[in-house]
This record gives sequence, structure tokens and C-alpha cells, in this order.
Amino acid sequence: MEARKTKMNSESDYTSIVHSDAFQKLLSEKKKFIIPITIFFFCFYFALPILTSYSTILNHKFIGSITWAWVFAFLQFIMTWGLCMLYSRKAAKFDKLANDVVEGGKDE
Repeated sequence: MEARKTKMNSESDYTSIVHSDAFQKLLSEKKKFIIPITIFFFCFYFALPILTSYSTILNHKFIGSITWAWVFAFLQFIMTWGLCMLYSRKAAKFDKLANDVVEGGKDE
């Protein structure tokens, strides 16, 4: 009986958390960041195989015998590291918003 009561309390707590302004703000902020970054990542990532398979635009020389395809491939590593650093910085804001949710949506 006690376990059932605890389960009902935790379900009602979760429902109140989901409907809280603090939780909705957290979800909104994460969506505003993650969706555009994900779209950018996939476009940039799949551009290399698509461009090399269906066009010759990246076959032109960049410097010496290095083509633009190699430059683009290297830039994908830079892009990945950059996005990771960007997310790490943004995660601090997400952590603060998550703490607000845990504390009951109190504003500091």
C-alpha cells in the first residue's frame, strides 16, 4: 500500500514538473539550440559525400595536389569540435534551468 502511495505521489510530482513554467522554459531553450545545430550538422556532414558523388566541384585544386574535398573533410573535424565546444558552453545555461526545475521553478 505504501509503495502504491509513493508511486502516485511521484507521478503527480512528475505531472506538476512537466507543466511547470521552469520545465517548459528548459525544453524551449534546448529546442531553440539543438534543432538548428542538428540541422546545420547534418547538412554540413552530408554535403561532402553528396558533392563528391554527384558533382566535381570539390575536385578542383586548393594548394598543390590538395583538392577542396580534402579541405572540406578536414573542416568537418573542425566543425565537430566547434559544435562540441559551443554545446559545452550552452550546457551551463541548461544546467541552471534544470536546477530551477528541481528547486520548484524558483527564480534566482
